[in-house]
Amino acid sequence: MHLQRSDFRFFHPLRVRWAEVDMQHIVFNAHYLMYLDTAMGDYWRALAMPYQESMALLGGDMYVKKSTLEYHASARYDDMLHIGLRCARVGNSSMVFEGGIFRGDTLLVSGELLYVFADPVSQTSRPVPEALRQAFAAQTAGQALTHTAVGDWHTWGARIAPLRRAVFVEEQAISEQLVWDEADADAVHALVHNALGQVVASGRMLVHAPGVARIGRMASHRMLRGSGLGLQVLRALMAAARARGDTEVMLHAQCSAEGFYAREGFVPCGPVFVEAGIAHQEMVRTLA
Repeated sequence: MHLQRSDFRFFHPLRVRWAEVDMQHIVFNAHYLMYLDTAMGDYWRALAMPYQESMALLGGDMYVKKSTLEYHASARYDDMLHIGLRCARVGNSSMVFEGGIFRGDTLLVSGELLYVFADPVSQTSRPVPEALRQAFAAQTAGQALTHTAVGDWHTWGARIAPLRRAVFVEEQAISEQLVWDEADADAVHALVHNALGQVVASGRMLVHAPGVARIGRMASHRMLRGSGLGLQVLRALMAAARARGDTEVMLHAQCSAEGFYAREGFVPCGPVFVEAGIAHQEMVRTLA
């Protein structure tokens, strides 16, 4: 199989580590399979599907039936590699992924991974769910893998609540009483959901003062952070603020996320303060 970089839409970057080089001063052959498996984890992030939760929703799991590798050239210590993956074929219960490990435009290793979708208890095969087929096809075609929606709590609250609880209550140990309030009923809510309908990012917008919107309760699924979902929510809320005539947006950013908001034009206002046991920085942005 001779693959080219242009055959792939998805790539996972990986730098060769010292521990992966053998006595011949090249990457030990078995590590290339690990590289493909590592890229597969990032592939699921690109689909906006947290793997374990997605499999639970789909009522099955993916099991490797066969892995094959073909070696064309060797990687060496500190090489910057890019691992391409694509879903090449989907059968009744099987899925074939092709992979290419590149240094620059040079193909070092090509591989094929055959998976079977199966019942996780009996490990007997099941038909690949239609939603999963469509997600693979959308990724291959370069189509959108998520959908952003804006609405009210009555419409979306039940679907936003599990994500908000997971991020604020379970992960950040914030009291339930501080996570839920009556303001949800009057807020504008934005959310991103994946191909399975799972909400993977959300946030809300309130009226802070005449002409000033306040964004808060920004949450992204822990396994999908850094993939742009929070940015989709933030931009959707700012668009909603413009649409209702607001001229400014303010928010209380957790200090660990200050850079995220700064890249979208928010600037610090006032000193750092503690809210719900976490350091925050008030930030503001004028809406053009």
